[in-house]
Amino acid sequence: MLVVALAVAVALVVASPQAQAPPGSYGHSEHGVAFDEGPRQRPWPIQGIGTTSFPITTKVPEVQAWFDQGNTLLHSFWYYEAERAFRWCAKLDPDCAMAYWGMARACVRNRERYDAMVRQAVARKANASPRERMYIEAIEKATVPDLVVSADVPQLGWNGISDRLVDGVQKIVLAYPDDLEAKAWLALAGMFNHNRYGVELILREVLAKEPDHPGAHHYRIHNWDTLDLGVQALSSAARYGEIASAIGHANHMPGHTYGKLGMWHEAAISLDAATRVEKAYMRDRLLLPFHDWNYGHNRNYLSEAQSQLGMAEAAIAGARDLLNAPLDKKYNDPDKTGPGTFRQGIATLRRALVRFERWREILDGAIPWRADLIDDQVWKHYCEALAHVGLRTLDGSLDRSLDRAEASVLALRQLENKTSGELLAWHAIMWREAQGGLHLARGETTDGLRLLAEAAEKELERRKDDNDPPTYPRSVYDVLGEAYLDLQSPGAARGAFEKSLTVLRNGAMALSGLARAHHALGDRAAAESAYARLLHLSSHADPGLRWLTVPQGLGLTAVPRDDSPAPQRSYADTTLLPLGPERWEPFAAPELSALDSAGQKVTLPDFEGKNVLLVFYLSDACLHCVSQLQAIGARASDFASRNTVLLAISDDAPEKNASSEKLGKLPWRLLSDTDYGNARRYQAYDDFEALALHATILLDGKGRVRWARVGGDPFTDIDFLLQEIDRAGKLPLPASSALGSR
Repeated sequence: MLVVALAVAVALVVASPQAQAPPGSYGHSEHGVAFDEGPRQRPWPIQGIGTTSFPITTKVPEVQAWFDQGNTLLHSFWYYEAERAFRWCAKLDPDCAMAYWGMARACVRNRERYDAMVRQAVARKANASPRERMYIEAIEKATVPDLVVSADVPQLGWNGISDRLVDGVQKIVLAYPDDLEAKAWLALAGMFNHNRYGVELILREVLAKEPDHPGAHHYRIHNWDTLDLGVQALSSAARYGEIASAIGHANHMPGHTYGKLGMWHEAAISLDAATRVEKAYMRDRLLLPFHDWNYGHNRNYLSEAQSQLGMAEAAIAGARDLLNAPLDKKYNDPDKTGPGTFRQGIATLRRALVRFERWREILDGAIPWRADLIDDQVWKHYCEALAHVGLRTLDGSLDRSLDRAEASVLALRQLENKTSGELLAWHAIMWREAQGGLHLARGETTDGLRLLAEAAEKELERRKDDNDPPTYPRSVYDVLGEAYLDLQSPGAARGAFEKSLTVLRNGAMALSGLARAHHALGDRAAAESAYARLLHLSSHADPGLRWLTVPQGLGLTAVPRDDSPAPQRSYADTTLLPLGPERWEPFAAPELSALDSAGQKVTLPDFEGKNVLLVFYLSDACLHCVSQLQAIGARASDFASRNTVLLAISDDAPEKNASSEKLGKLPWRLLSDTDYGNARRYQAYDDFEALALHATILLDGKGRVRWARVGGDPFTDIDFLLQEIDRAGKLPLPASSALGSR
């Protein structure tokens, strides 16, 4: 009975969930903890991912199609869905060694899970063909810690760079020269660790036989992802998104190439398509932004492209979407510097606000800086110093404004001894730019220009290798060029803007400045040439941007002209709506149809206007389930004060729930899901092992999913749940811009 289980749970509160629930029971995989993470529902045939063929040994014919799907997804780094396909292969044929090889390759961001999958493959390699054993041994010898010295174990990432791995894959290619999958893997494994030309030659061999091989086009884009060599991948950038149109990353990666080439319309089309595909996928599969590894980076890069096109409001709205996305202590913790959407949102917003000189917004607290993170404090003082200098003519007192700027610069400089690594390198640029601007504002020209020139050169060098999108909010050579124009030195300004364009191709601010510098030098033809490029770039820019209005006032006449290495479509005129929504917003929850303890049907419309905390638990015999229900129940008044209903659902029959409700005095309404129909709809069921899972799901008063955690253990951070309810209630719903109807 529930009340008895509660008493036992209290006695065992110090026991870990793993100790309470042995593998194979109460939500835990019988295969071990490595299988408690990752997808737990069966795959479906995914269209629009490209095709590859990788014959393997299996006793079940159906496995081959799922393996090919998983392998194809690996080529686009869609690891989560690739793992799903490979898990189904293992479900259908538990002895299939290559299913576990695939799972290992899909876990390249998690060392422990990766090693566990490799060991499973090794344990079964006797069942594999000689060719397949070479595939398994390539990762076995390169990465299993007890088989190689620790210094040789690579840091796992999207390509698992390792000389040992390259050696192993080379042996496959030599033994099986017609194996295109081995060649594609060799190109990926050798990237950045060997010469680009060698990788290019390997990929050309693959494309000669399979012109639409998704991996070959993808790896070509990565291989030539540099400012000076990006044009080499232009043909693959044009093709990759078409081949794998249903994959966010396949739409995203061409944006890298286009951005580095200054083809900002095409970059925005690719990156916008990617975010829409990802949002549609999340909506359809009950996933949140922190579940999608590439979403934050992708939206960040889209905002950069929109900024270059002069679309300030769209760029800033994208940043706020990232900041307003659901938080998560594990995947998107705002108090940590990890790769979550919140961190991406801060980087995106600070860049956009500085780029568009939104100084008042910066000073009014538009950026939610985190007080305990040194990174944020360094950037905060930098942005505020620029804002005080930028507002000097609008402030009631010039001296007071500059005194505030000086205080911010001083605070920035004092943080230097607390920074290290990448941040220290950025700090060296920040304080020089901020201090240089302060000197110029006070008429101290020599020191101001010297510091800006030092900052510009340092920033230019870093931008060559940091353009993904750029960390630094603006090209300091643009700032230096503007300073020279203010000082009536158009020749020096022209040189600064030309320098900027070497690392920020078709940069809007540089083109604007170049037009003005040429005009001041009396070279009208050159001025109108730069202006023509600016007009093409800014064809759908927001009205009133300084970099457009100032050259317009010079009386220049020009027809928009694009000097890019390939023709471009217009971003604003390209229809993208069929791919998915423009903005992320909470999606409609799946159907809830369960019986309460009285046998009455319960559905979500019954709770319209109320938040719902929906907890899938496994049984009153599951001690950590009961512990979760008890912990949340103890805070029932906190949830009630937030207009939140508590619903707990399991496969227990209504009669059993009625008995539990009478004996226990827990403020939960217990629901019955005897056929796991609700659990399946809410992804709280493991199709691979026919196993019910824990799930804690927060729905708002309109029946939309605001937050979810599903897995082998229940979620017990009650304060976090209450904070997310409060936060969700304060967030504005996203309003689509004019782009939303495209």
